[in-house]
Amino acid sequence: MKVLIVSDAQSVHTQRWVSSLSEKGVEIVLYSIVPFEGDFYSSKGIRCHYFDLFNYKRENMGMLYPIWRHLQAVKDLKRVIKEEKPQILHSHFVTSYSLIAALSGFHPLIESVWGSDVYIYPKKSILHKWLVKFTLGKADKVLSTSNVMGDETHKYTQKKIEITPFGVNTSLFCRKNRRPEGKFVVGSVKSLSSNYGNEYIIRAFAEIVKRNPDLDCSLELIGKGPHQGKLTLLAWALGIDDKVNFRGFIPNDSLPQEFEKFSITCYMSNSESFGVSAIESMACECPVVASDADGFREVIEDSKTGFIVPRKDYMAAADAIQKFIDNPQLIESMGKAGREKVCSKYRWEDNVEKMISIYRELV
Repeated sequence: MKVLIVSDAQSVHTQRWVSSLSEKGVEIVLYSIVPFEGDFYSSKGIRCHYFDLFNYKRENMGMLYPIWRHLQAVKDLKRVIKEEKPQILHSHFVTSYSLIAALSGFHPLIESVWGSDVYIYPKKSILHKWLVKFTLGKADKVLSTSNVMGDETHKYTQKKIEITPFGVNTSLFCRKNRRPEGKFVVGSVKSLSSNYGNEYIIRAFAEIVKRNPDLDCSLELIGKGPHQGKLTLLAWALGIDDKVNFRGFIPNDSLPQEFEKFSITCYMSNSESFGVSAIESMACECPVVASDADGFREVIEDSKTGFIVPRKDYMAAADAIQKFIDNPQLIESMGKAGREKVCSKYRWEDNVEKMISIYRELV
């Protein structure tokens, strides 16, 4: 079975899908409309084709140039389809990626929605909404990683939407060592950008420091992004800069060792289509304090595997974190409950097998 995947080669989600499917015996070819440097794909024997679609963002070539570049991408994708002769075309992300896949005219076509492509993009204008409807209309199957995102996608198509969670490797993401004793560590693994609410995590942590002056504690923020300078200044202004550590980017395969150091994790996203970060935390027996964004509400059982609090409400987040400080046994009991839920619903191996079964059905 040969599948041509149209997706962002730079995305860790793309890398996980194509490498896992390839390991399971599916012949995968990747077509990316952004360049990629490195040997990740070549080391796994995966052929790649690249087209620099978004060069129009770097060059001032007029309003019609983006349209011309998309048409050129369609032409290039048709060339690759003719050369590779895939049995299935699978595009990830409804905008540019799925649009050029839809315009190629190839069938069967699977389209996977990712998040902002259905939550944000179609709300920009009537034209954007029409493009999403048009693109989804060309799909033979539409996939979503969560039920809540599937519901959002149904605003633009009446087609049945298959749920294909983006789970975790439970053999890799697990707790092998006991938590360090004597210190309370709050962790977060998210991009340092406005949508992910890191400001409210820092403010909640500042409240924890204020309430517990004798507590040995720290906040570990893993990730990079455009707001790091602003967040660093906020930590300094709140007088907790000596307890807040900006760790930068850490490869996904190295995250389990980081989760082992955390007492709990905290995520305060304004929007979340699927709580991958929460699932990775729970797999490592870290209970989660998270905002009531859709994706978190789907994967976290409030008061069982963590606590759900209102978006932007850092005082509510601080209250939830305080419960773990006052009742340390909750860390262990909720951590184990979270691990059990992930193993029952979000095992990556099961997710990959489901994707393969969808491919087989179409073939």
